[in-house]
Amino acid sequence: MNDIRMSLREKSIVFIGFMGVGKTTIGTLVAKKLYRDFIDIDLEIEKEFNMSTPEIFKKYGESVFREKEKELIEKFTNQRLKIISVGGGAFLQEEIQKICLSNCIVFFLDLSWESWKERISLIIDSRPVLQGKTLEEIKELFYNRQKIYSKHHSKITTDHLDIESVANFIVESLKTAWELYD
Repeated sequence: MNDIRMSLREKSIVFIGFMGVGKTTIGTLVAKKLYRDFIDIDLEIEKEFNMSTPEIFKKYGESVFREKEKELIEKFTNQRLKIISVGGGAFLQEEIQKICLSNCIVFFLDLSWESWKERISLIIDSRPVLQGKTLEEIKELFYNRQKIYSKHHSKITTDHLDIESVANFIVESLKTAWELYD
């Protein structure tokens, strides 16, 4: 855990939510607007293994992937002024929840099942967790994961909002909080 007290303004920001909700896209834009570095944990894992996430799952298994995920999340959430996107399954680990919630400001990007379902064809091939599942099984996974995302500091429902609007809302929310609480 982080021993150093950091001001609210210095804390890193973590984006959580189901796969394909826009954590990377929105996180990148928020990072640009706040002049911060953007870290995509899944991309960092891929760099470490020098292979794609599906290849890591196939060669080493999900448990190895999750262990590396935890290691990298702990590393980056202890740093100041980062914008971090964590994979859709990261928050399944209680230790990751605690690390993120105690060290960072956690935003849950929420999207309804109906809106998310429209994106499935864009993401299914790159998500090993979805491979071989029926739409009904994916829907069950979607709703089961919603429970783990209920632990956050702020929730943004992104249905019917464009990326720019979501990013602007987050930035303005942060600036307001910084003025009120710092």
